[in-house]
Amino acid sequence: MVATARRVRSGQRERRNVMAFWDQLKAKATELNGQLQTKTVQFKNKEFANGSMAMCALIAAADGTIDPAERQKTAALISGNEALKVFPAEELRQKFDWYCDKLAGDFDFGKVEATATIGKLKGKPDQARAVIQIGIIIGGADGHFDDHEKAAVKNACFAVGIDPSEFEL
Repeated sequence: MVATARRVRSGQRERRNVMAFWDQLKAKATELNGQLQTKTVQFKNKEFANGSMAMCALIAAADGTIDPAERQKTAALISGNEALKVFPAEELRQKFDWYCDKLAGDFDFGKVEATATIGKLKGKPDQARAVIQIGIIIGGADGHFDDHEKAAVKNACFAVGIDPSEFEL
């Protein structure tokens, strides 16, 4: 009976820890999204749009594959993201699909191309940070920012010369 009570208490603690993490993730995503809404109006340019869609495609394909459901879910998140509404939705969709097709055709080369596109923002640190924030928001939108998604965002950080620890990665 004592062992059962300990397991119950341990399970309750574990659920509280998971819920606390989930609450922190939601709060961080909300904070980042608010910051992005302010910044993206300033960043309404082709390089930023391309970098954002390359980042989203990398998140969608973070586990090495990109299935239609993942692609559709990410596309819905993009179209619903307030920060990206400064761009025409169809234009973003075409860019996202283009990067997804590259990743689906040959993951390694697609990853190199998408990362290089993000890397073009290296000399524009505010835009680079905004693209990283978009990756975090999209990656965590389903409530689980997994290790593959974190690795994709870390690689993007390296491509633009930003320390991943700035984003707690």
